[in-house]
Amino acid sequence: MADVVGIVLGAGASRRLGRPKQTLPFGDTSLLGWVVREVEASSLERVILVLGGAAAEALDGARPARARVVDNRAYGTGCASSLLAGLDAAGPADAILLALGDMPGVGAELLDAVRADWEAHRPWASVTDYRGVAGHPLVFSAAAFPELRALHGDKAVWKLLDARPDRFRRVTVDREVPRDVDTW
Repeated sequence: MADVVGIVLGAGASRRLGRPKQTLPFGDTSLLGWVVREVEASSLERVILVLGGAAAEALDGARPARARVVDNRAYGTGCASSLLAGLDAAGPADAILLALGDMPGVGAELLDAVRADWEAHRPWASVTDYRGVAGHPLVFSAAAFPELRALHGDKAVWKLLDARPDRFRRVTVDREVPRDVDTW
């Protein structure tokens, strides 16, 4: 099996929601706690949880069991800063799998299916295709790390997909794209 590191992006400032969405109650835990539990239940050997805004409260609600927690002090500059913090923490790896801390509809089974597809084909990157709509999780091979390190701001990985869709393998799943939490 390849060394694929899961990176959970949970450092956002929640400007649109008006309070730290990572701490919102969700099921028997917090929104971020739900996502972390699913990522930790997947086949990923290593998991990095990137926090920033409301880090102490988010960590208290998430209660990671095996994820390494990383503090992104530059979280206000956009999600690319969290990606960079996660890459730095991951160290050498065959690939990284990006999961959003505010998208609880992506479970361990889906994470494992996207990872397995990446391992079978080893593309530069993979994007999950929900009935024609691109979404998370995304997987980036080590060959993509230099370009990922050059990103900045928000929606940075999507700019890569828009610029070079031929570099991304689409992993098709027959379901609607899970919603991420941005507003009440």
